[in-house]
Amino acid sequence: MSESVSPIGIVDELKQSYLDYAMSVIVSRALPDVRDGFKPVHRRVMYAMHVLSNDYNKPYKKSARVVGDVIGKYHPHGDSAVYDAIVRMAQDFSLRYPMVDGQGNFGSIDDDPPAAMRYTEVRMTKLTHQMLADLDKDTVDWEDNYDGSERMPSVMPARIPNLLVNGATGIAVGMATNMAPHNLTEVINACLAYAQNPQVSAEELMSHISGPDFPTGGIIYGRAGILDAYRTGKGRLHIRGRYHIEAMSDTGVNRDRERIVFTEVPYQANKAKLIERIAELVRDKKIEGISEIRDESDKDGMRIAIDLRRGETAEVIVNNLFLQTPLESSFSINMVALDNGQPKVLTLRQLIAAFVRHRQEVVTRRTIYELNKARVRGHLLEGLTVALANIDEIIATIKASANRGLARESLLNNTWGSGSVVAMLTAAGSQSVRPDFIEGEDPKAPFGLIDGETGGEQRYRLSLEQVNAILDMQLHRLTGLEQDKLTEEYQDLLREIAHLESILGDFDKLMTIISNEMIEIRDNFGDERRTDIIDSRTDFNREDLIPEQTVVMTVSRTGYAKTQPIDDYVAQKRGGKGKSATAMKEDDVIDHLVVTSTHATVLCFTDSGRVFSLRGFEVPIASRGARGRPLVNLIGLNGDETVTTILPIPKIVEDVSAKGDISLTDDESLEDTNEAEPPFVFFATANGTVKRVELKQFANIRSNGLIAVGLEDGDKLVSARITNGSQEVMLFASSGKAIRFDENDARAMGRTAKGVRGMRLADDEFIKSLVVIEDDVREILIACENGFGKRTFIDEFNTQNRGGGGVIAIKTSERNGALVRATKVEPEDDIILISDKGTLVRTPVEHVASSGRNTQGVTLIRLSKDEKLVAMARVENEENADELIDAMREDGTFEVDGQEQQDIDTVAGDSATTDVNDAIDIANDYSLDDDLADDDK
Repeated sequence: MSESVSPIGIVDELKQSYLDYAMSVIVSRALPDVRDGFKPVHRRVMYAMHVLSNDYNKPYKKSARVVGDVIGKYHPHGDSAVYDAIVRMAQDFSLRYPMVDGQGNFGSIDDDPPAAMRYTEVRMTKLTHQMLADLDKDTVDWEDNYDGSERMPSVMPARIPNLLVNGATGIAVGMATNMAPHNLTEVINACLAYAQNPQVSAEELMSHISGPDFPTGGIIYGRAGILDAYRTGKGRLHIRGRYHIEAMSDTGVNRDRERIVFTEVPYQANKAKLIERIAELVRDKKIEGISEIRDESDKDGMRIAIDLRRGETAEVIVNNLFLQTPLESSFSINMVALDNGQPKVLTLRQLIAAFVRHRQEVVTRRTIYELNKARVRGHLLEGLTVALANIDEIIATIKASANRGLARESLLNNTWGSGSVVAMLTAAGSQSVRPDFIEGEDPKAPFGLIDGETGGEQRYRLSLEQVNAILDMQLHRLTGLEQDKLTEEYQDLLREIAHLESILGDFDKLMTIISNEMIEIRDNFGDERRTDIIDSRTDFNREDLIPEQTVVMTVSRTGYAKTQPIDDYVAQKRGGKGKSATAMKEDDVIDHLVVTSTHATVLCFTDSGRVFSLRGFEVPIASRGARGRPLVNLIGLNGDETVTTILPIPKIVEDVSAKGDISLTDDESLEDTNEAEPPFVFFATANGTVKRVELKQFANIRSNGLIAVGLEDGDKLVSARITNGSQEVMLFASSGKAIRFDENDARAMGRTAKGVRGMRLADDEFIKSLVVIEDDVREILIACENGFGKRTFIDEFNTQNRGGGGVIAIKTSERNGALVRATKVEPEDDIILISDKGTLVRTPVEHVASSGRNTQGVTLIRLSKDEKLVAMARVENEENADELIDAMREDGTFEVDGQEQQDIDTVAGDSATTDVNDAIDIANDYSLDDDLADDDK
């Protein structure tokens, strides 16, 4: 084997080669420098434009010209990579502060491609010049280009903290960076705070920088991701588009319709694809309620118009858009940059510190450069002054020389009278105007003043630079006026040198200059924030995506549950035939009916004493003819377990926490809550046992339920109600008896306790209803299984101690059947009744006659012979009589015209003024049964 060839392990070679490649990508292509915020391609583009004098106040140049210079001199890569970098620096939706002023098509936020480079023109922006300021004053290091034929800066002087202001994105080998843009004013203020106090904390810096400020605006929801990014270098932001809701029209077909208008979208979102996504969701019926989508964007700004159908809730649709489209998107911050040539994850404080240190170095090097330049000029002025003092002799020497070279040698070899140089140097005092290095100086024969022979006048030895300046001096400089100008210029230089030396000798003065330059940048280029920040962010839950509406929730005996909008049931006269509420399987009946909201929490108590939690929207909305969804698919019921009570939770106690905290409604004060008793759940079992438990014990209900009440063998839970700790309750037995007592007669217990006796029952009796008495409700409505019932004033039931046998509430005769349900009502309420065959009717309470305790009541719902009433619920009704009549007419429940309209208005009005016989006639006209007429008599 040849001695010039040495064996190398292939694994070692691959490792080293890949490492070299990875470091090349990291350092030379993908990651920005922490000092100027540029990747190499951007830096080289800026420098090429600087060399071309492609300034903001000069004519544009073809993009192809710039690209050609970049790839030919500095960046040995494809032209597309360079042109893409130029295009991005010209897009005002990509960079917060564009670095390139483009003329032509440079793409759009719809992801339209830019025109070819031969068609577009570019020049630097005014702000870009601040990135290049002082580049020619030896402020930065320079390096060779790829072939050593050119020199280029390794970093820009950068008066602007560009990495924070415009951000950066790059993917290297094994690492990546993704930095958000910020507001220039805020970043400069943070840099000023650091310059004034290098020990400033990250929290104090955050008081100046609110957060990222994206060029496309939008709204950042939540500060947690911002704080993480600033403290650790990594964080995640959630950005939403900005929108407003406007009315489409006050009249015509668009009356009562709304329009959602988005004027800003999240950063880096593609507007065209965003609109396509919305249209796709509407087409697939994943978002409903949108009638039209239009892109109305123009030169004045963005405008995405989304027209809604009449009656749709705009906020719900907006929430769905945020959840299912890029109108809400996340931005992951990963602040990786090159610091001293090494990739590092940097915090906000470290980024600002690196920029300020860079500015310290740049200003220091600039000061040294200017100081050296001033000293060189002072040195030349000394030589010119010597020349004027010895003008005749110097002219003679030059005339006697055969050429310039000989003249230069003669001037260098002689010494000359110092003239006024001594006075000039005396004025300089301790300040040195002598350059640190003078070319060709011999330490044994230094340039400048030298002692004269035998103590005579001091002489002056000229340097090569001074001789060249003398030889280049024009004749008009020989006048006496020019001598005065040289002296005056020398004095100015002395002052400048003194100032520059003071900067180098005083760190505070250096920082003052840096701060003043940053203030100038802020005042000239700073602007207002575009992106707003909301302090907290909550993830969307299903409640935010579903419009709130009042619904009727039904559960059948075989366990099918569903909800239906309350508007599906218009009010009818008592004794109405009703509508089919649900399609029933053979031998199935409706067991439970409650009126609740799609956003309300519903507690489901089972006969075994367990409790489950449901939200209203979790029970599917179905048509009247549908059976619904098996309840066992919604809650974890055992095979032989059935739900006996469905309890809607009032809004005031919906958000009870594990600590027992209560969320307040808008019209309730904290003081009111503190004075009130905590809410309770009051239980009643079939055997007459009652128990009271604080509601907070049901704050966190597992998916497999909680024990709500301990039961004796053979007993089962019948009902549960919410109380405030100071109310009275009533128990109603199947025999028609009822007992009224104070809830505090049953002390508060734990969940698993069995309770105490609430009502003494006979062997064939069991509890059917539990009613909690409210101060503003004066009546009880009782219904029996054969469809009869009545209203009775609560005052007719005297308060007793718990454990008594009760008093008669309604006669449970053969006509009435057993008591089914009792509920508190007000005259303006409605009640909904449902039979075991699925028939449902909604009836105004005021159409049910009031009567005493020991009576049978009137017909509430007309049932067939084999049909039984199984459920009743109260509906708080805010509609007036005219609206109910209109609803009945639209629904087709009554065919109304002529005298019949007058009769219906009479029934719907004040019943106290209606003649009983007229009411009987009206009932007969509408084919009501004979029992109803008999009851009215």
